[in-house]
Amino acid sequence: MMDYRETDPEFAERFEHFTFEEVPGEEGQQLDEATRHMAILATLLGCQGVDAFRVELPRALDAGLSPVMVKEVVYQAVDYLGIGRVKPFLDATNDILVERGVKLPLERQATTTMANRLEKGIQAQVEIFGDAMNEAWKNGHINRWLAENCFGDYYTRTGLDLAQRAMITFCFLAAQGGCEPQLIAHAGGNMNLGNDKAFLVKVVSQCLPYIGYPRSLNAITCINKAVESRK
Repeated sequence: MMDYRETDPEFAERFEHFTFEEVPGEEGQQLDEATRHMAILATLLGCQGVDAFRVELPRALDAGLSPVMVKEVVYQAVDYLGIGRVKPFLDATNDILVERGVKLPLERQATTTMANRLEKGIQAQVEIFGDAMNEAWKNGHINRWLAENCFGDYYTRTGLDLAQRAMITFCFLAAQGGCEPQLIAHAGGNMNLGNDKAFLVKVVSQCLPYIGYPRSLNAITCINKAVESRK
């Protein structure tokens, strides 16, 4: 890979200072390293930054994310981005894990069966969004798929807790853009799990270098709308 410090030294100076010093060190906007790197990985999936993902993943592993945690971020992205956009990231993850001596496949994380995935998915939806989700799956087959596949197959897995899963979903949506109604809803779901406004603003702040200002400012607007809707 070309070294931008050699080919583009002025750009590299300012970009690296902002991304690796100024943003992580901003007073009041800091996250623990594992959370910060998890958010960045999810954001890079959302904005389709696969080359940057290949650079970031070793940093994330070195910062304390386990291979299981990384795989869970990638797996959950399929529900929000589709396999057409996630496959290159799964391939990159497998390449890097194998290069680092990790034996694949990893240990199983599934907790549901084909028989109870709908029931368990609804339970996860209710925990995140409230009791109204008990009946939402009845509003057509896509709503049923959402409950049994998105939530029953993925949110019920071990490796990440529910609050972490809510956070990475927020990152997927913020980074891809055009999902503002869902982003507002998921900001509210995050808040229900304890990921409050201040935390979500920190997540956006730490991911800003990877998605730019327009989508970051849109995400802040969605957070504020979620807060308003809770009053």
